[in-house]
Amino acid sequence: MQTSIPDHLSDDLKLLFVGFNPSLRSGESGHHYANPHNRFWRIIHEAGLTERRYRADQDGELLKDYGYGFTNIVARPTRTAAEITREEYREGAELLKKKLERCQPKVACYVGKGVYEQLTGQRSISWGVQKKPVVPGVTDFVAPSSSGLVRMPIDEVIAIYRQLPGLLGEKE
Repeated sequence: MQTSIPDHLSDDLKLLFVGFNPSLRSGESGHHYANPHNRFWRIIHEAGLTERRYRADQDGELLKDYGYGFTNIVARPTRTAAEITREEYREGAELLKKKLERCQPKVACYVGKGVYEQLTGQRSISWGVQKKPVVPGVTDFVAPSSSGLVRMPIDEVIAIYRQLPGLLGEKE
């Protein structure tokens, strides 16, 4: 069993997806959003971010095909985000800020309000572009979690993600 999964980062990222942490399935497979109940791959395809529906084992292809990267605020795989400690979030937030400063993605998409809350300490966060970026020059975008546990209707989730192609200068 793998204990963490590799980030997919580069210096010319268009979009960096930032999750809470890997699921146990992702930790086992070494790929982002590998839990079969996670709707991430469907969401980004139906939102117009990819021309086809990718699979978790193809996560590395998005870096070369689109300039999309992946990371998490906490590297340790868990069954649920509730298992993450305050100390892990604190350490993870510092590491994440350094990654954002180094990579300077055009847009950082936080996959879940809680990710952005843990990074910034802010509450009452709205969906979409945030007013003050964590790192100057990087657009912060907060989107719903793609977890199958999220109760928001999938069409509403996809509608929020549909804002991203426009932010990247791509047609929707």
